[in-house]
Amino acid sequence: MSYFTESNLEWFLEQFRALGPLPGILLTFLKSFIPPMPTMVIVGVNAAVYGLWAGFLYSWIGMVAGCLTTFLLVRKISGSALIERWANKPKVQRGMRWIQRNGFSYVFLLGILPVGPFVAVNIAAGLARMNLLSYLLAVSLGKGIMIFCVSYIGANLSDFIAEPYKLLGVLAFIILSLWASRKLDAHFVRKQVVHDTQAELQSN
Repeated sequence: MSYFTESNLEWFLEQFRALGPLPGILLTFLKSFIPPMPTMVIVGVNAAVYGLWAGFLYSWIGMVAGCLTTFLLVRKISGSALIERWANKPKVQRGMRWIQRNGFSYVFLLGILPVGPFVAVNIAAGLARMNLLSYLLAVSLGKGIMIFCVSYIGANLSDFIAEPYKLLGVLAFIILSLWASRKLDAHFVRKQVVHDTQAELQSN
């Protein structure tokens, strides 16, 4: 992991600039499979090399694609005998139900954090067989907020050092996004309650 320094990553992106956005997308895609890779450094370098909006877009595409791939792979193997035995334990079942009902907030809020074991979040959501649309929206929004904030700071680092009050705009953006996430979460929770109620009535 000592290779993933700012200068080394900038050199890597510049060397393969002829490949267009692929190197920048690849770096953030790999983050979902190699957790120790430094998210803030990779996203910041993408913004510095490609520019704010292009760097943000490439980082967002790569990271969301990596998260979705992990999620779908775990969902695919969740029916295996070994996974089924583990998932059928009472404590695990209760945890899975909690993720199914609160999964949007769980994935979204942890997705905003630039550090932390988000690979574990992807695995938990896959094992709980979280609704695909809900998961994709939560990852896209949460990672989008995180990547935009880090990209904005990385592309304008000298400005923030000279005028740190500009960070207030980033903070306001995060607060607004959190409010929007609560509204979306409430929507998905209502849908889950209706689904559970219908399933219970049918079983009776």
